[in-house]
Amino acid sequence: MLAGISSDYYLRLEQGRDHNPSVQVLESLARVLRLDETATAYLIGLAAPQARRRARRSRRETVPASIRQLVASLDLPAFVENRYSYVLAANDLAHAVSSNLRVGENRMRKMFLDPAEQALCPNFELAMAHMVAGLRQSVGTDTDDPRFIQLVGELSLSSERFRQLWARHDVHTREGAQTAMYHPQVGELTLHKERLAVSGGDGLVLVIYHPAPGTGSAEKLSLLASLAATASPNQPPVAVERTDR
Repeated sequence: MLAGISSDYYLRLEQGRDHNPSVQVLESLARVLRLDETATAYLIGLAAPQARRRARRSRRETVPASIRQLVASLDLPAFVENRYSYVLAANDLAHAVSSNLRVGENRMRKMFLDPAEQALCPNFELAMAHMVAGLRQSVGTDTDDPRFIQLVGELSLSSERFRQLWARHDVHTREGAQTAMYHPQVGELTLHKERLAVSGGDGLVLVIYHPAPGTGSAEKLSLLASLAATASPNQPPVAVERTDR
């Protein structure tokens, strides 16, 4: 009633018997259901015709050479990930912050299945919820990618918590934020996490961690950088790309 549609038509939508609701109807439903802008856009995308969905499908990712050079040259932890949270490029300092920030690893898989990764994050339950909601938003209707199917299938079988969060259908835009972590070598770290879209990268994101200047976290990150340099004194930080994940 509040959305201005009949209960019979709403029932047909819920049961999947009407596949072409108008944008106006969806926007009215989103308003009544108090969906935010991100969830509303996701809802409208789900109802888009299949032909339009296929036109938006992304090709396999390639990290531009200039971005790989940038990641390697930064004196801050930096890595590139795709929309499924696979790490495609990273530097040594990113690996020093978390041993799982290496090429070929999947950050979501590690968060849900690796207790060591959970130990780095004091509020890992909230991080899990944001990662799942972010995955649903970034994937949208491109759900037939084998990498996506394999990831969701594996986590659904292996993690009760993932199954619960995935069933909630929450949608959340992946954004930069202040991140707290506990590192086994230097203790508590508070870092700002920036997420920068890679131009022409089909959903690739450059993630950079940086501390507030003059803070204890800045000193600890410098110490980690020294430790990382000592571990590989003759090797500068190198970002490596893989496109088979």
